[in-house]
Amino acid sequence: MRALVWDGSELRYVDDVPVPKRREDSALVRVHLAGICSTDLQILQGYMGFRGILGHEFVGRVVDGPDGWKDQRVVGEINFACGRCETCAAGRPRHCPTRTVLGIQGADGAFADLVRIPLANLHRVPDEVSEQTAVFAEPLAAAYEAEHQTRDLAGGRSTVLGAGKLGLLVAQVLAARGDDVEVVCRSARTRKRVDALGLAPVDLRSAGRGRDLVVEATGAVEGLTVALSLVRPLGTIVAKSTVAAHHSLDLSPVVIHEISLIGSRCGPFEPALEALRTRAVSVAPLLEEIYPLERGVEALEAASRPGALKLLLEADA
Repeated sequence: MRALVWDGSELRYVDDVPVPKRREDSALVRVHLAGICSTDLQILQGYMGFRGILGHEFVGRVVDGPDGWKDQRVVGEINFACGRCETCAAGRPRHCPTRTVLGIQGADGAFADLVRIPLANLHRVPDEVSEQTAVFAEPLAAAYEAEHQTRDLAGGRSTVLGAGKLGLLVAQVLAARGDDVEVVCRSARTRKRVDALGLAPVDLRSAGRGRDLVVEATGAVEGLTVALSLVRPLGTIVAKSTVAAHHSLDLSPVVIHEISLIGSRCGPFEPALEALRTRAVSVAPLLEEIYPLERGVEALEAASRPGALKLLLEADA
């Protein structure tokens, strides 16, 4: 089969990768579309030390699996838990200590013709949701995780740092629950993009200080330092960025001002798919271009450009 393979030093398009073998508790999914995420770009910079097939955002159709799943159009959660340990038994499979993570840690990903996904991770895509919309299910679920973690701040003053794909999803989710949301932008182009979504664009100089909630989604090491300058005492910062570089951060303001710092990663697919079905969140403006899989190396180079929006790979062309 065809795939994009990262060996630690070079990303290559390969057309003779062995087809993964289905296991009893899994399904083989033919990938239709896969989304390029900032985490994929960080892996190319050394994040997680991953080797193998990249890609963790996808929509596809089950081609080999149990009768109840065969031919179903699906998306999938990315953490592959053991299902047997104390953490899994406590209902925290995303944090299973022996988990693998699709296209990120120990499990080949979705930048390929076929991908193997545990049945427990699959979610059926509603008929009303198009392929180009469904591929946003995984990052939108991550946006809902930030919302779930900060429910006690609903209706408050929130700032999102980073007007990229994830930041704009988070901002829409927070606005939908009633927050007064500002999105910090670095260019006229991103200001226009934010305004078109009905959100409030600001530059860093005019951004409100003393905010109840600041969500850091810049993908930059300095993002948390900026977040600390915007949040109020006893406020909350949600960290969404994963970067290969090491942070250098003065944590004394966290202690002095009693700021809650919450790490936030993957999230629940159910509200994400429902929001896509009802169009409560707009994703079409975040889509920039679709590349065929064989141009995947070029696509990841394009995705690394400053200001790039969501680029997709089409495997089932």
